[in-house]
Amino acid sequence: MTEGAPCCARGLRQRGAGADNDALSDHTTSVSRYFALVPAAGFGARMGGTLPKQYLPLMDHSLLYHAVRPLVVAPFIARVFLLLSPTDERYRRLDWRAFGARLTALHCGGETRAASVLNGLRAVRGEVAADDWVLVHDAARPCLDGELLHRLKEEVDDDAVGGLLALPVADTLKRGDAEGRVLQTESRADLWQAQTPQMFRYQLLLEALAEAGTEAAVTERRRRWSSSATGRSS
Repeated sequence: MTEGAPCCARGLRQRGAGADNDALSDHTTSVSRYFALVPAAGFGARMGGTLPKQYLPLMDHSLLYHAVRPLVVAPFIARVFLLLSPTDERYRRLDWRAFGARLTALHCGGETRAASVLNGLRAVRGEVAADDWVLVHDAARPCLDGELLHRLKEEVDDDAVGGLLALPVADTLKRGDAEGRVLQTESRADLWQAQTPQMFRYQLLLEALAEAGTEAAVTERRRRWSSSATGRSS
């Protein structure tokens, strides 16, 4: 992988996950469709202010508009579902006509990101098949690169479980003790920063969230992961 190059590299299978992937290999033989979920029910409390982070203005639109657009225009994605708070009134005040029927707003968001995604997965149960792909993308990531999105799809498409975009860790990492003193510098080798979209089979993601309440239950337990050596996904 060339440093800084805009590439997706086939990553490592999770140790001990081979049996899971073998058992799920039949999933890859069927024709699967692609859907995207964008949880957008949060407020962005860490930023403060009175406007939810996803609705902050950027180049004549909202952050949410720019986060959604690469997914809507991706030809392989059948539909994008926005997961909004049941009390969200701002969405209706904005112009989404450019996205047509490919964008659907669902007012089923929960108290947490994971709860919103789980509610969204349940809400689309009648439209999305068990083996279909679901790409979960953060509402406040407006600079998703279309090429990276396509390459993620190509790298993960033949996997039984899924994968995600990731960046190699660049910062120096220190391990500390209970008193806040530095014990040692940790190696950055094989360490990655998770990005979005994160792409998984519908049924596996639904079961993992229902069981453990986090998408990490899939990424840490069963998946081969795809990685990106560029920061343009955020």
